Amino acid sequence: MTGPGHYLVVTGQAGFGRSSFLLVLMLAALTLMAARAFFLQVVDAPFLRHEARRQAIETVQQEGHRGMIVDRHGQPLAISTPVDSLWANPQILLKESAVWPRLAHAIGWRTATLRSALAAQRHEQFMYLRRQVNPRYAARILDLHIPGVASQREYRRYYPAGAVAATLIGFTNINDQGQDGVELAYNALLSPRRGRAVVIRDGLGEPIAVRRGRRPPRPGHTLVLSIDERIQYLAYRQLLKAVRYHDASSGSIIVLDARSGQVLALANVPSFNPNTRSDLNSSYYRDRAVTDVIEPGSSLKPFTIALALQSGRIVPHTLVSTSPGSYWVGPDRISDVANFGLIDVSHIIAESSNVGASKIALTTLTRQAMYRNFLRLGFTRSTKSGLPGESSGFLSPPNTWEPIQKATLAFGYGISVTPMQMARAYTVFADGGLLKTLSILKSAAPTPSGRRVFSPHVVRDMRHMLELAASPAGTGATADVVNYRVAGKTGTAHIADLKGYHKHSYVASFGGYAPASDPRLVIFVDIRDPRKHGYYGAECAAPVFRKVMTGALRILNIPPDDPVTTMARAHTRWP
Repeated sequence: MTGPGHYLVVTGQAGFGRSSFLLVLMLAALTLMAARAFFLQVVDAPFLRHEARRQAIETVQQEGHRGMIVDRHGQPLAISTPVDSLWANPQILLKESAVWPRLAHAIGWRTATLRSALAAQRHEQFMYLRRQVNPRYAARILDLHIPGVASQREYRRYYPAGAVAATLIGFTNINDQGQDGVELAYNALLSPRRGRAVVIRDGLGEPIAVRRGRRPPRPGHTLVLSIDERIQYLAYRQLLKAVRYHDASSGSIIVLDARSGQVLALANVPSFNPNTRSDLNSSYYRDRAVTDVIEPGSSLKPFTIALALQSGRIVPHTLVSTSPGSYWVGPDRISDVANFGLIDVSHIIAESSNVGASKIALTTLTRQAMYRNFLRLGFTRSTKSGLPGESSGFLSPPNTWEPIQKATLAFGYGISVTPMQMARAYTVFADGGLLKTLSILKSAAPTPSGRRVFSPHVVRDMRHMLELAASPAGTGATADVVNYRVAGKTGTAHIADLKGYHKHSYVASFGGYAPASDPRLVIFVDIRDPRKHGYYGAECAAPVFRKVMTGALRILNIPPDDPVTTMARAHTRWP
């Protein structure tokens, strides 16, 4: 019995030992689980909550739209239209290779191209599939319900005026940042402020809800230009006709409000369509009216004569001999187109006599006086129009001038200016001798009086001379406007480069204002390198001035100051 009893006792102790061991293991496991739960729920809870929110809730940026650019009457020149951009999460889409052919076909890619793009960005969570597409097109792609594919709202710039104002307004890039023109100059003002929104995603990372964040997107500010869209269309259309008719390389026109100095129109040819810029020559983007310089030729003569009148050493009826139509300044010869004989100062302007203007400069003006006069007129300095890339022009210091340089400066050679500078200079004659401050922005503030350059009586004398020059008796007869008194001056100059002057390449120009009795508009036109149907300012630029001035005066409802005028000469015309 002892044996069996002993056997039973031993067996009971062994069973109790195994049970105890299992119990200890279970208690240890429960303790570890409790400790782990305590660690996860108490110690590590903030980190885990953050990770969960990071994966399920994401703060994303929301784009606002760029500010509008409008003309002085509120007509849009640049607006932003809503578009969608399709994007994908490569980390999700890489796991869904079965849908690649369907997606690639829908977005116009090859399947191999999509595979390579996803592989290249396999460590990223964002890649663009298509930028700035029609929202309806984007909706069709999203209706395919392809994992990892989504869209975001963006804005694309649209320019209603197209090529008419393109070189002035400029354009933006695909990220809606200004690249040229007004878009670049006022990029900070036009740019929107991004907003923030909260996106809630499901376990697969798909967005299931969007909640607006604390900061909604703010659109950019609207920019109101001084431009009058009606005059802008008129100016561009007439300039384009002239450039084509004369087979010219380019041309520019500026229309200013003579009273305020505000720019009513600024056009260049060639231009471009900012809405479809593919395969265009980048030189078409240039705002030649402010970036390119020309030698103005005889359209600068009035400023030389005005300075001589200001000196008191000549009067409008002072006689100057221009016979025999040329004369020598050292080894260099200065010539007129004809022998005008003995003429007074008024007819030096009307007939555009190089001999007469240079003789007046050499006998009545000092180099320093001429140089200071050019500076007062704003040459060699930016007009501060606010447009990017504006050139200051060039004029060498007066102590370097030889007599021939002083003589040729009198009729617009040896100085480089922009068309915008020339337009501004003509405001001196249109506003009683005061040089206007230019602006491309509309402003209701009182117009600054400007800086005085010439006295009022000199300006009155010059008005009579410039009216004579724009009459049938002068070189600018083709600038005449029916029922209005016009004052202005033609210019024709050889084009120069580093090798010298080109014998058969010219810049034709005309600057003037109307109505002459009470000036309201100033216009400067230049046509560069005309190769057909003449090359003089009277043939190329003055007719553009006439057509644009006629239309602009009508648009602005400016009353005639000479209602009995008739055009007694044949105008230069083009198809």
